[in-house]
Amino acid sequence: MLAQIEAKAAAHRLTVLGGFICDGDESLPAGTRSLLLLGPAEPDYWAQITASPEWQDGAPDPIDRWSQRVIGGLACDLGAKALFPFGGKPYHPFYTWALRTGRVWESPVRLLVHDQFGLMVSFRGALALNEVVQVPRAQNPCSTCPAPCLTACPVGALSTAGYDLPACHAFLDQSEGADCLNSGCAVRRACPLPAGRARLAEHSAYHMGIFHK
Repeated sequence: MLAQIEAKAAAHRLTVLGGFICDGDESLPAGTRSLLLLGPAEPDYWAQITASPEWQDGAPDPIDRWSQRVIGGLACDLGAKALFPFGGKPYHPFYTWALRTGRVWESPVRLLVHDQFGLMVSFRGALALNEVVQVPRAQNPCSTCPAPCLTACPVGALSTAGYDLPACHAFLDQSEGADCLNSGCAVRRACPLPAGRARLAEHSAYHMGIFHK
């Protein structure tokens, strides 16, 4: 069944980033036996988004609306329940779910890191399935990495101590912050992963623009 789900997701330039068995987990919809996390299949995902009706109609939150339509449709096809990391409180614990997959870990700078997509990992939704679906686990890429992420931030806003959000925004307000705004966070880009799966600069610029409003 995993191959079937991966094929359906790939048609929308999404990928299964990981999953776990969760029989009896009362925090999930009744009957859920497996949870699969879905995210962008870079670098083709951005073209899919910008060609979508949600992007073209000029209304707010085009990516969230696209995610609801597409992942909601996948859930209906599979007899599953779609869950999202947006939409208001109470928010689903995607951070915790990601760590349970064995494909995502806390990096040295505390951001999540994926075995294929590195620090550029992001989640568009999850499928709560009534079937047991096994997703292979992987080795933590940080275990053999020299950790360039630790020294990549021009102002030290991301470190082992966590995220100094005011320092980050203050830097982005300056002309020196243009590279991060236009190409994406320097720390995320410093990660050696993903080889051949890099996020497009315009995709990162869009999210940085929203983050720094």
